[in-house]
Amino acid sequence: MASEYVPPVQKGFGQLVDSLFLLVLVYCSLLAPLLLKAPDQQPAPAQATATPVSWQALGQNPTMQAQWQKLGYDAAQAKPIITTKFDYVVDPGSLIVTALVIVGYFVFVLRVSERQYRQVIAEKFGE
Repeated sequence: MASEYVPPVQKGFGQLVDSLFLLVLVYCSLLAPLLLKAPDQQPAPAQATATPVSWQALGQNPTMQAQWQKLGYDAAQAKPIITTKFDYVVDPGSLIVTALVIVGYFVFVLRVSERQYRQVIAEKFGE
């Protein structure tokens, strides 16, 4: 009969290194978007004859207007938010890199898991 399986124990120093490494990875992943941010666009020059902005001109009905006002915006303050269109263009290069990273990580986890699984089976039941 095979002996009872005893998993390997990681030393305290190894746990410290692993924790610090994960902390650095999390910090870098949170900092990367800030460092890689596109430069801000310069605002358009102010027009000499500024026309007053109305909620109707912005296409807002009375219900929408009430919600904007609850948030503390008037029509002039809400105009840049309402008129700025979101850019939903997907960069194919970034998409491919992201997919490769995810697939690569998945393959890595499967290989490491298989190796560890085979090691446990060999220790428990022999070759």
